[in-house]
Amino acid sequence: MVSCLATGAYCLLRMRRCRGPAREAAGGEALMGFGMAAMAVPAAVLTLPSWHWAVYAAVFGAAGARALWMLRGGGHQHHLHHLVSCLAMVYMAAAMSGPAAAGHTAHLSGTPAGPPLLTAVLLLYFAGYALHAGTRLVPVHVAGASGPGVPQAPAGGWGGRPEVAVACRLSMSLAMLAMLLAL
Repeated sequence: MVSCLATGAYCLLRMRRCRGPAREAAGGEALMGFGMAAMAVPAAVLTLPSWHWAVYAAVFGAAGARALWMLRGGGHQHHLHHLVSCLAMVYMAAAMSGPAAAGHTAHLSGTPAGPPLLTAVLLLYFAGYALHAGTRLVPVHVAGASGPGVPQAPAGGWGGRPEVAVACRLSMSLAMLAMLLAL
């Protein structure tokens, strides 16, 4: 929950520095980070009304519809990931809204809350995405490399560092895996 809150906050800060598709991606990631953190609040900490799952489903359904709209004209490939993430959040909200889910305990009951095949497919997707994001964090250093063609740390402080954005995506993918496993 704390990791998702930190990721959402960083993505909001990143939105201030980005333009175009990168700004849209940062906004979507901020929404996802804050939404995942809110969904992960334990019932022992905060008891929410029974209709809060419908709010999650509506918010992420709307975000998924926007991602689908952005994909229609050959949009940025990251919109596809946002679409899958939003659909996964709608799926989890729907699964958690059932009668066995009262008080956030569906994931503790030992019974699957949703169709096991869909859960397995989502688990595979997010595991693959986490591995992909993790490989993008591995530094590739060529000995003696410097000059105009070698990437340097961007100016503008920590808010403009692309590796932190990748680390945020990795963090959210791992959090999504944890949420799906708990489902």
